[in-house]
Amino acid sequence: MPRKLRVLVVDDSMFFRAAIIKGLSKSPDIEVVGEAYDPYEARGKILDLDPDVITLDVEMPYMNGVDFLKILLPQWQVPVLVISSATNYAQDALRAGAVDFLPKPNDHSLETMQNFSRELVERVLAAAGVPSKPGAAYVRASALTRFNGIVAIGASTGGTQSTAKILKALPADFPGVIIVQHMPPDFTRMYADNLDKDCRMRVREAREGDAIDRGTVLIAPGGSMHCEVVARAGRLCAHMKPGEKVNGHCPSVDVLFSSVARAAPNGGSVGVILTGMGADGARGLLEMRRRGSFTIGQDEKSCVVYGMPREAQEIGAVERQVSLDNIAATLISYVRDPRGK
Repeated sequence: MPRKLRVLVVDDSMFFRAAIIKGLSKSPDIEVVGEAYDPYEARGKILDLDPDVITLDVEMPYMNGVDFLKILLPQWQVPVLVISSATNYAQDALRAGAVDFLPKPNDHSLETMQNFSRELVERVLAAAGVPSKPGAAYVRASALTRFNGIVAIGASTGGTQSTAKILKALPADFPGVIIVQHMPPDFTRMYADNLDKDCRMRVREAREGDAIDRGTVLIAPGGSMHCEVVARAGRLCAHMKPGEKVNGHCPSVDVLFSSVARAAPNGGSVGVILTGMGADGARGLLEMRRRGSFTIGQDEKSCVVYGMPREAQEIGAVERQVSLDNIAATLISYVRDPRGK
């Protein structure tokens, strides 16, 4: 019988400690081995319990969770899922080494808390497969003039870190990039703003009619609008379209990829499908490949969750499987010379 995943819960809120423990205890694959009120108590529990995953609040007595992460991870190589209502700390937590960030729900109704528990279990199981300190190699590019298309990226669980790692390795004059990352409403703008500070390219949340120009990264806003790519006056632009969820998501990666296949039908694009649960993006990526685009799938070993890339691989949508560490280099090599792919 396989050993259960051992989790330590760190949160100063009695309500959320109990909610997190109750939610995790519903999974037959997870065992909550301990709980802590603050980072100082947590430190002793880590030494005693040797957990596989830690859930960590941000706003706690004596020391906040982000500062604790900076002390914790150099000493103990353990995946940390940050769970907090202080969403303004999300990027700080991810930069400090957290593998994921899950917002606490403001509504404590039964339905909301049940949904939170389901998401919590998925995120903890996913976090267990994340290397705690992945290395990042910067790749310098030059002569990126042979490619006049765009790069479309789709990601879900674990994708915030994966996408950030790729974007940080791209040069300022890289071709335009458009991204659908499954995220809650209002979170995408903060994510884009923080990436803009760390990347050589300009990064912002997409708006209706934005051109996907060289040196620009557009991130589809979370919420009730799908994000498509359309051709307008000889340029490829972002178009926001209301609609029902596709594959359980709005915006949907499938909607984005399918629109790129239509807008750039002669192979003038690249599609990249990253870590995530489910199958969103697989069929849209297949459409892109069938119309001549170059398609990349993140490999299983480097994925937090090998769901979306697996589905794309199995239906023949992926032209090349690449580890996360090598995706930026593969993109740069391709846009230098698409004929040499």
